[in-house]
Amino acid sequence: MAEERTPRSKDTRQEEVRPSDSWVPASILPTPDPRDGWVHRWIRTSTLGNADNTNVSKMFREGWEPCKAEEYPELMVQSDIGSRFVDNIEIGGLLLCRAPKEKMEARQRHFNQVADNQMDSVDNNFLRENDPRMPLLKPERNTRTTFGRS
Repeated sequence: MAEERTPRSKDTRQEEVRPSDSWVPASILPTPDPRDGWVHRWIRTSTLGNADNTNVSKMFREGWEPCKAEEYPELMVQSDIGSRFVDNIEIGGLLLCRAPKEKMEARQRHFNQVADNQMDSVDNNFLRENDPRMPLLKPERNTRTTFGRS
């Protein structure tokens, strides 16, 4: 006796589609929506419950300013209880701050220059020990291959 099978025309090769809206846990520090001309950063205000006034004042002198909670409704956060920064966004000892983009780009150029100067100093100190009879670094070689007449 032959077994009964479903006709091939009834079979489909479509795979089950996963639901597109999967759950993702919320991050501890929300990211604000980008604002034209501004850079955002979380600044440390306290460590283990002890205020870090030195860090806060240094960052304020660098150009960072606290973000007002009313200007960032998309974050939907409740600031720390007993926060020194009333009406601002402070979570777990971190304060959301912003600074002008141009100022932070200038700051980045300054620190890139400092890093380049340090690397030049290390290279110069290392190469001072160099002896042509036994070089520490092999010189870069440029090779050229030509075909036919030159």
